Amino acid sequence: MLRETALLELHCFPPISYFSKFFSFDTIFIEQQENYRKGSYRNRFQIASANGPLSLSIPLSKGKNQQQAIIAVRICQETLWQRKYWTAIRSAYGKSPYFEYYSEDIKALLFNKEERLFEFNKAVLAYFIELFQIETKVAFTTTYNKLPNEGVIDLRNSISPKNPFPSADKYHQVLEYQQVFMEKTGFLPNLSILDLLFCQGPEAVITLTNSSISSSVE
Repeated sequence: MLRETALLELHCFPPISYFSKFFSFDTIFIEQQENYRKGSYRNRFQIASANGPLSLSIPLSKGKNQQQAIIAVRICQETLWQRKYWTAIRSAYGKSPYFEYYSEDIKALLFNKEERLFEFNKAVLAYFIELFQIETKVAFTTTYNKLPNEGVIDLRNSISPKNPFPSADKYHQVLEYQQVFMEKTGFLPNLSILDLLFCQGPEAVITLTNSSISSSVE
């Protein structure tokens, strides 16, 4: 298979379809020269609750920071959002098969005192790249280009809470796995990578590999 280069923005505890891209492309560029865009996964992630998908948003300083450089956006440290969100995560996944194996790592990421959203998200990405032993080359953009360079597939803003079901994603296919509240809610696709991690543990890599679709075939 011949695989290419993709361009993505940086997400917070990204959805499964985001991480499947790291198994579809040889190289991924992360956009760090963009402006913040509200209503995105840049500061939001979804987990499974007993009542269905639960959206958690990291609060930002001075409002939504729309059109501010993404690397300058600051996290609001004046609230106890980490404690609240950890309670929600623990309630959602405390009985999942692999919660006890990864809970301390995830709690440490969540309670990271990083002031800037971009650096917070970068730490999350680095953790999962190491955990899943992802070999895809990852680089960060140095300039902003409305249209990417030749040979780079632009996937910026293609994964969004406004379109949570990735049925039109030609680089990802939804694969079901056992979720904590599946008997009550049915299968909930494309939740945060946290859902896949706590439910499948080491087998999460297999699901990500099998759900990825290579960008081109020789």
